[in-house]
Amino acid sequence: MRTGLYPGTFDPLTMGHVDIIKRGCKLVDHLVIGVAINRDKGPLFSLEERVAMIEAETEMLSEGSNCRITVHPFENLLIHCAEDVGANVILRGLRAVADFEYEYQMVGMNRALSHEIDTVFLMAEAQHQAIASKLVKEIARLGGDISKFVTPAVQAALMDRVAERR
Repeated sequence: MRTGLYPGTFDPLTMGHVDIIKRGCKLVDHLVIGVAINRDKGPLFSLEERVAMIEAETEMLSEGSNCRITVHPFENLLIHCAEDVGANVILRGLRAVADFEYEYQMVGMNRALSHEIDTVFLMAEAQHQAIASKLVKEIARLGGDISKFVTPAVQAALMDRVAERR
């Protein structure tokens, strides 16, 4: 069985993330979505909220698919998380050249830590290349329309959180 790990903070889950999840499922039998705890980023949503959002959104994706999707929170090194979940490949989404430069460094470090786990890059579809969780949160905070960037359930959760913080 091919197991892939798609890591990120997913704060919040965007249509770009959903695109990579769908396409990643075509490459592996089991896709583990690793939700990073990364306190340095100061997430808007708690870990539990992000995990619940991803589970709700991916439940429909795995139905009728040969790919099983699970969600796994982690706070350790990415390569250790991959080993913990039995992943033989790490999936990463790329939006632009700047993403590649950072990811290229990460691949080098991960390969130094483990030669058993490969990294596969998936280019974001053109309509999703500009989407970044940070920008979606900013647009929501400033009262803009985020419906093109997130699912309806994520939009509702994000708008509720923005309203709470005002």
